[in-house]
Amino acid sequence: MKASPKASQKAALCGLFFFGLLLIQSQAQTGLKIQLVPEGTAIIPGQSFRVGLFLQHEKGWHTYYQQPGIVGVPTSIVWSLPEGFHAGPLEYPEPETTHMFQIKAQGYERDVLLQTTLLAPDSLKVGQRITLQGKATWMCCGKTCHPGSKQLSLDLPVATQSAFDVQWHPVFEKERSAFVKMSNAWQTSAEEKGLTVTLTLKPAEPVALPFDPGDTSPNVIFFTEDGWINSDQPQIASLQADGSLTLTLTRAEVFMGGKTPQNLFGIVQRKEGWLKEGSLRSLKINPPLIR
Repeated sequence: MKASPKASQKAALCGLFFFGLLLIQSQAQTGLKIQLVPEGTAIIPGQSFRVGLFLQHEKGWHTYYQQPGIVGVPTSIVWSLPEGFHAGPLEYPEPETTHMFQIKAQGYERDVLLQTTLLAPDSLKVGQRITLQGKATWMCCGKTCHPGSKQLSLDLPVATQSAFDVQWHPVFEKERSAFVKMSNAWQTSAEEKGLTVTLTLKPAEPVALPFDPGDTSPNVIFFTEDGWINSDQPQIASLQADGSLTLTLTRAEVFMGGKTPQNLFGIVQRKEGWLKEGSLRSLKINPPLIR
């Protein structure tokens, strides 16, 4: 889908503006502490294990989700691992609404753990110590924005057994409970007309927690997973008598993801949870886009 000249010019100006922000880096505190942490106490030859990037934000600062929305840069890591080790993708828990100045984006203001699975080679010898290294990069924003990078390392022994790290295992578990999930309990559909996308969610199983039609302000937020929806535009919710929800969203004028998507890839977050038992706070969806 080709952008209009006006939209392209707007995107170019926004790009120049934020590029200028990147160049203006002061010596002030950037509001973030980051470290590489383990879930277990040792590496077992030939087995997988989990490590994570733990980000601690000072009050008023935030970093970004893997899809930040219309502004921001996601936190990432490029590994420099010993021979024979393999790393899986970085896994992000459910996002929060953040603001780069007055612009709504997708990220984290809370302390957050981004975790991944590493696979150790069979050739390791018990008694060795292994140093895992990687270069983390991020953007941290408060009243100003600061891109950053840091070489991180973690030293672990090789052993025949590993226990959960007393300090960090509970953090890994907590963040895994905040991973987004799909569910058959809700039926989803999406229709696109111009820049308007209408998303409908209907209870499909008895375990689904239906909406109360009398609720005047349902606490629901849509997060885009590919940038197709503009994170800065209002999201208008309406409720139906059958317990379903309709969200009216605005498509981004300029899509940076390449090929026009055939599905609406996103996360719909509900404070009360999507199931009657109160679980599943963040529902992952990908209904076909009806055009």
